[in-house]
Amino acid sequence: MAFLIGVDIGTSGTKTVLFDEKGNAVASDLQEYFMYQPKTGWAEQDPEDWWRATYVSINNVILKSGVGVSEIKGIGLSGQMHGAVLLDKDYNVLRKAIIWCDQRSAKECMQITQLVGQKRLIEITANPALTGFTASKIMWVKNNEPAIYEKVCKILLPKDYIRFRLTGEFATEVSDASGMQLMDIGKRQWSDEILGKLDIDKSFLGSMHESQEVTGKVHQNAAKITGLKEGTPVVGGAGDQAAGAVGNGIVKSGVVSSTIGTSGVVFAYADQVSIDPKGRVHTFCHAVPGTWHIMGVTQAAGLSLKWFRDNFCIEEMRTAQLMDVDPYVLMDKEAEKVQAGCSGLMYLPYLMGERTPHLDPNARGVFFGLSAKHQKQDMLRAIMEGVVYSLKDCLEIIKGMGVDVGEVRASGGGGKSKLWRQMQADAFGDNINTIQSAEGPALGVAILAGIGAGVYDSVVQACDEVIKVESTQQPDDNMHAIYTPYYRLYQQLYTSLKSDFETLANIE
Repeated sequence: MAFLIGVDIGTSGTKTVLFDEKGNAVASDLQEYFMYQPKTGWAEQDPEDWWRATYVSINNVILKSGVGVSEIKGIGLSGQMHGAVLLDKDYNVLRKAIIWCDQRSAKECMQITQLVGQKRLIEITANPALTGFTASKIMWVKNNEPAIYEKVCKILLPKDYIRFRLTGEFATEVSDASGMQLMDIGKRQWSDEILGKLDIDKSFLGSMHESQEVTGKVHQNAAKITGLKEGTPVVGGAGDQAAGAVGNGIVKSGVVSSTIGTSGVVFAYADQVSIDPKGRVHTFCHAVPGTWHIMGVTQAAGLSLKWFRDNFCIEEMRTAQLMDVDPYVLMDKEAEKVQAGCSGLMYLPYLMGERTPHLDPNARGVFFGLSAKHQKQDMLRAIMEGVVYSLKDCLEIIKGMGVDVGEVRASGGGGKSKLWRQMQADAFGDNINTIQSAEGPALGVAILAGIGAGVYDSVVQACDEVIKVESTQQPDDNMHAIYTPYYRLYQQLYTSLKSDFETLANIE
């Protein structure tokens, strides 16, 4: 039997999973690392932490599984999108990577829009200039750290830096590269026009591939440190959202995913390039050759709950450790005790600014309606509901673009919570399905690796064979009626606070 490895370089940690060719997880390992926030709205990570987490986790899954390395036929890489890894001529990292949720580059977004033209920028890249995208981060370094920029020889996305460490190749693939805002999305290639107007040397960028193509092979040094066999193929892989979509079977019309990870994403498949003229959702190349996807993003979905856990749920974390359970299991039980709507307490999940539907780096997290009646468990449920409202924002825009939504599949860490899934079903008014595997991005890129290695014929064929719906949660009409007026108020709150967010940013 053939085995495949999926490596997911996430924001909180890197998870490596070894699968058999039926899509069954044989062994997995997670290695966590730190996110640096030197200023409000800034977010950075050390690429060396990603590499260390990758080789340690690969070693661990090989040891745990007992599978012979010659039976591992391919490796797929998934990763957090939009980050900027800058290398010098000796291929050393020049500074910590500025990652996806960093909000420092608002001025650079204005600069990009002026240099390219708002309409032309959307025509080529399918999106307006955003602080989250890589282009604005590159321009920020150019404007604010010119001594560093002068030394730049290569610019890589997070997973593509890991590819370099594994294979020595400078390469990327269409789904992740779409989020750099340096691509012609319709043509699925680097845009010479964008690069020229931003004065970014094309040689800085890796070669472009489709997600299932072999981009290199594990070299001798990487084989020694990872435990892999030298020469093992490494395919293009995918950005975390496209990878998770493949791992969730979002590879044909009618099936949409709702993912709660550090960020929250609603993801839909598209046969053709479809662009929201208001720029509220993103259009990128899909990991399925010749197709695209539309996705709405809330910056701080699972991050909001993690922030609350780390700062206000010390007792739950200690109890969970004694019980040998996940703290989120206990937090779910507390939230279940609170009635829907939390007696008027609402939460806006803008801890890291926002992307969909509000392109606003100045937005901040808010508890609204707090009274002396409310307790910690009310705040906990309000956070979960606020994230669901944000995901509903994304879903409603996608539906408004004419996308067929026949089925919504939940995934990500938040997708493991039955309570959070039911909240989505009730607020969306749609069935929420889960599949038999919870490995999402790692499974998706393992499938892509299997295609590159000849184990499968195509993405669609592989997903039909490997992915099966395991459970369905139906919406409760009574609960939907409760959530609907709260959702309308949630939508109004941002408009009411928008100018105040800007005032606060100016004070800071």
